[in-house]
Amino acid sequence: MKLSTKFRPVLFIVVLLAAWQIAIDRHPAQILPGPIAVAKAIIELLRHGILFKYVVASLFRVTWGFALAAVLAIPLGLMLGWYRRGERALYPLVQIFRPISPLAWIPIAILWFGVGDSAAIFLIFVGCFFPMLLIAMSAVHNIPAVYINAGQNFGLSSREFATRVLYPAVTPQLLTGLRITLGIAWLVVVAAEMISVNSGLGFLIVDARNAGNRYDLVVAGMVIIGLIGLLLDLAMRSLEQVKSIHWSSSEE
Repeated sequence: MKLSTKFRPVLFIVVLLAAWQIAIDRHPAQILPGPIAVAKAIIELLRHGILFKYVVASLFRVTWGFALAAVLAIPLGLMLGWYRRGERALYPLVQIFRPISPLAWIPIAILWFGVGDSAAIFLIFVGCFFPMLLIAMSAVHNIPAVYINAGQNFGLSSREFATRVLYPAVTPQLLTGLRITLGIAWLVVVAAEMISVNSGLGFLIVDARNAGNRYDLVVAGMVIIGLIGLLLDLAMRSLEQVKSIHWSSSEE
């Protein structure tokens, strides 16, 4: 029973691919390449060594933009969540910048950094910074009062309180937020690569469209983007399941 349940998603994908191919074969206009053509396009990218190069380029930009946002936004968000006066002072400014789409920053990014990796990394940073900041602030707000009171009653120093109460309590919620934000980063890098760089999976889609309407390569790029996004999400989900990061496993 468990085995059949595990294979249901695979079976569904096979049925979906078969229906896709049948629909393409019966449609005379061929407005969309079928799964066989897309698979041949992926093999072509592999044979020419382009796929690995572009995947590495996209992951490089995502890693740097995401990491820079985490390093700056999470400590700042924890601090603002704990010191409510600072939060009240900066919250209006955060809410002004947060709704601005990262893509709206493309002209500014190109003006500041030119066309290249730095501009794409900056756009990813902007797209991740404010969600991470708000998630960290919310994580502090959601710490049960009993934990805070217990830490204060035991006379913990500021450092001990942060390491033994604050960080263990907020880590599960931060990891969930990081998983969501990583998805945003992957979305932003594809859009940024369509405009500000000459490599990566986003560039692959635009270049294939411009170079002779190679829609098989366009769809191949979309499929690869989706698969890598799935793998990144699964990796973050597996990290969430590590027992040592949960509060219940952090108690001594």
